[in-house]
Amino acid sequence: MTDGLIEVKRKLASPQFLKFLLAGGVAAAVNFGSRIVFNHWMPFSAAIVVAYIVGMITAFVLTKLFVFTDSVRPTWQSGLFFILVNVVAVLQTWAVSVLLAYYVLPWLHVTWHPKEIAHFVGVVVPVFTSYVGHKKLTFK
Repeated sequence: MTDGLIEVKRKLASPQFLKFLLAGGVAAAVNFGSRIVFNHWMPFSAAIVVAYIVGMITAFVLTKLFVFTDSVRPTWQSGLFFILVNVVAVLQTWAVSVLLAYYVLPWLHVTWHPKEIAHFVGVVVPVFTSYVGHKKLTFK
């Protein structure tokens, strides 16, 4: 095994990354659940974005308090960078969710909860890009 691969495995199993996954998992559950609730009052596409904002607020609070505790940035700066990193992530989430829900899953004849499946996959996609962005920018 190469040294680079060993280093990647070590970083992915770090306590910080595992805490990030846990905080992100809670925020993803909030995002996912609130999308279902919001979908009662607004279209799927809009509900994805609004739910993402609710999940993003949850993620910021949990990540600031429990993951990147050594950050020296003021909270307002961390918040600004958090939003910027999450703009990329919400675009990823929205694109994957809509693409799956309206094109891929119907093409595959998936009829069992296609919007839920699509949104779940969309929420999972930006995990790694968000971790790197928050570690290098938000909570530097």
